[in-house]
Amino acid sequence: MKWILRGVLTLAVVYAIVAGGVLLAMMQPPERFGQIIKHVPAPIVWGALPAKRMWLWARTGGLSAGDPAPDFTLPTHDHRERVTLSSFRGSSPVVLVFGRYT
Repeated sequence: MKWILRGVLTLAVVYAIVAGGVLLAMMQPPERFGQIIKHVPAPIVWGALPAKRMWLWARTGGLSAGDPAPDFTLPTHDHRERVTLSSFRGSSPVVLVFGRYT
């Protein structure tokens, strides 16, 4: 009976450590998260952990409706230039579209 209790306790500790490590990785900037998570098997992250809920919690921002968007810089679609959001401040409205339309 003692060995069963130790086994369950060991599994719970390992699960908590793995979940904490994945959550900590999810809180990193996207580039860093990608570098970390590529070394962890996907079935462990997305199958054994509540990864979707963890991801939503880790990526929750502090913006509310009406707050100004945080400044960022992205490459243009042809990767020849970089565009900064703040360069459009005070001009016409900016619409951000993320995704593929093919």
